[in-house]
Formats: sequence, structure tokens, C-alpha cells
Amino acid sequence: MAFQALGELLDETLALPIGDKTYTIPAPSAETGLRVQAIMQAAAVAADGGKVDEPLLKDAAERDMYRDVLGTAHTEMVADGVSWPQLKHCAVTAMVWIVQNAEAAERYWNSGGDPNRLAPNRKARRSSSGAASTTRSRGSGSSTTPRTAARSGSKKGKKTAPRK
Repeated sequence: MAFQALGELLDETLALPIGDKTYTIPAPSAETGLRVQAIMQAAAVAADGGKVDEPLLKDAAERDMYRDVLGTAHTEMVADGVSWPQLKHCAVTAMVWIVQNAEAAERYWNSGGDPNRLAPNRKARRSSSGAASTTRSRGSGSSTTPRTAARSGSKKGKKTAPRK
């Protein structure tokens, strides 16, 4: 078995529809991909209250991140008069694609960027996980009846004093 050419295995574009037009986002360069990965990691650390690598964020601020992640589609979108919220949503979707994958980017895109629409609601989570079942499992430890024989170490036919 021989390795197939990588270009034949990977879809290295992301197609984002805005109105009647679909913009094709090309795969980022390795440098851009690594930078986006580092920035997204720093953002996650900051969101959790951790210490952030400030030089990394300053470097990101110095460069045009949206232009880098959208590639040639950025110029096309600006020329077409795409609104700022649309361009921003495209860029963040592209960042999700770069850091995760196309499926995660599609979920983000379809949520409109609303985190409440990204996560399934409680009812959907419970029904899909089976957590909504009210039947206790056989080994449930929520019984109120003590198991004294098992706890006291007693053996058949022999009584032992309770532990103190």
C-alpha cells in the first residue's frame, strides 16, 4: 500500500455562503495556522482566568488576523461590500475550521456565533444521553437500608461486635 498524495485526501477550502454568493476560504499557510492555534489557546486560557502570553497577543494585534484567515476571500468580501458583522462571522468561522475542523466550523456558522445556540439545550442532552431515565440501576448506592453484614465483616453463623 502506498501513501496517496495529501492534496487528494484533504479538502483544503471552506465554502461560506453570504446572500447569493459563496466565498471560498483557502487553507491558511502553516505559519498562519500555527499562530491561530496559539491565539485560540491563549484566549481559552484567558477565559478560564489563567495568565496569558502577552507578547503572543500583541503579535496577533499587530497583524491582520481576519485577512490572514480569510485569505483571498477577504479582498473579495471587502470589494463586494460585505458588512462588518458578516466579515467577522466568516473570519471566526475560518478560525474554528483552522483550529478544529469543518464540522465544528459548520456548527459555529449555523449558530450565528451565539454560544447558546451552539450547545444543545438541557432537554436534548438528557434525552440523547439516557440521563432522563428514572429507573435506578441494580447497583445503585442510594438505598437507605444499611448492609450491616457486609460492613461489619460478620460471617455465617458467627456474630461479631460492631466496630467502634
